[in-house]
Amino acid sequence: MNQKCTPGPRNLITDVAGLRVGNAQDDLIKTGTTVLVGDAPFTASVHVMGGAPGTKETDLLAPDKTVQQVDALVLSGGSAFGLDACSGVMDGLRAQGRGFAIGPMRIPIVPGAIVFDLINGGAKDWAENPYRGLGRAALDAAASDFALGTAGAGTGALAAMQKGGLGSASLVLTDGTMVGALVVVNALGSVTTPGDRHFWAAPFEIDDEFGGAGPDPRGGLISPEPSRKEQAMQMQAIDMGNTTIAIVATDAPLSKVQCHRMAVTAHDGMARAIVPSHTPLDGDLVFGVATGTGDPVGPQTLRDLNAAAAVCLSRAIARAVYEAEKAEGDILPTYRALQG
Repeated sequence: MNQKCTPGPRNLITDVAGLRVGNAQDDLIKTGTTVLVGDAPFTASVHVMGGAPGTKETDLLAPDKTVQQVDALVLSGGSAFGLDACSGVMDGLRAQGRGFAIGPMRIPIVPGAIVFDLINGGAKDWAENPYRGLGRAALDAAASDFALGTAGAGTGALAAMQKGGLGSASLVLTDGTMVGALVVVNALGSVTTPGDRHFWAAPFEIDDEFGGAGPDPRGGLISPEPSRKEQAMQMQAIDMGNTTIAIVATDAPLSKVQCHRMAVTAHDGMARAIVPSHTPLDGDLVFGVATGTGDPVGPQTLRDLNAAAAVCLSRAIARAVYEAEKAEGDILPTYRALQG
C-alpha cells in the first residue's frame, strides 16, 4: 500500500459508496445506537477476539453459512438490552420492503453487537426497553454525514482513562478503492499513553485528525496508567463493562471469505490503538463489509485492503475519544478536558 494514501472527502466510513450511517441517542440515559445501512444489501462477515461479546445474528456471518449479504449492521449501547435495537431496524427495513426473500416473505437480515454502558452516570430506570425505538430512529436518520464522539452508540462509552465515543475514518488507495472504519470505543484498555496526551494510534494520524499531539517521545511504554474507568467501576463492585465494536468496509468486490479476512486483519488496528486489547473482559469484534460487485479481488489487492482497514480502525479509535464531549453526570473526563 502506497504511503501517500489520503482520507476520503468526509474521512468517514460513508466515503465507501452505497453506505449510510444513522445515530440516535438518549442523553438522559447516556446511551444510543448507530446503524450502518446500505443502499442495497452488502456482503459481510465478522471476527470476534474479545472474551465477552454480546451479539445478534453473527453466526450467519461465518464464511460457511448460507446468507451472503445483509441489509444493515447495528452497533448499540445497553449491553444485552441494546440487542433489541436490531428489532427496531428490522421494523424500519420491513416497512421499506427490504429483506431476504423466502417465498412471499421478506426478512431483513440485521446482525448487531453491543457495548456495556449501564454504569456511566446516566439514568437507567426506564420502564420499557428504549433500544427498539433507538434502532428505528437511527435507521431513519441514516445519511452520508453523521456525528462522531458523544453520539449514537458512543454516547455513553468509556475508555480506561477518559470518555470513549463513536469514531470513523477512511482511506483512498492509490487505485481509487475506498476503505473506511466505524467504531464504538468502550474499552478496558487505554487509547492514550501514560500522561493522557499522546494516542497509541499517533503514528497513523493524518492531518491532525485527532489533535496532532504526535507519538509519545518516550520509549519502552508497555502499558497505561491505572485505569480511571476500572477504579470508578470497582467503586460500584463492577469489574466488567468493556468492549470495542467496529465495522471496516470497502467498495471493492470481496467475497464473504475475504470480508472475514479483512475483519481478522483489522483487529491489528485495534491492538495498535488500545492497550491492552482483546482481554477476557472485553467483547472486541470487527465486522467486515464489502459493497462492490463482480469477481473477488486477488491476493495482493486483498493484502493492501486489509492493511488499509487496520490503519483506518486505529485512526477511528483515536478520533472517537478525541471528539468526545463533556455532558452532565459524566464519571470520566474527556480527552480535551485533560489537555487543560
